[in-house]
Amino acid sequence: MTRHPARKSPKVRATLYLPYELLEEARDAAVHLAGFPVRLTLTKFAEQAFRAELERLKNRYNGGCDFPPREEDLKGGRPIAA
Repeated sequence: MTRHPARKSPKVRATLYLPYELLEEARDAAVHLAGFPVRLTLTKFAEQAFRAELERLKNRYNGGCDFPPREEDLKGGRPIAA
């Protein structure tokens, strides 16, 4: 899997499941902050949340470094037990 962190990558569609209340709260925030000065969209909200959580996980579990690229796609279903 090739990654190009130096340039802006195109957006891709991702399907995931979230608790109803969490998604509704995020949608409410996006609508409320859609105008100037924030111009928040649900996509921007999710992207910022993913980036912040990835940074936290890298710092806590990987010495602040990027995680190695995966060798296969994620499998659906229950998480793998540690």
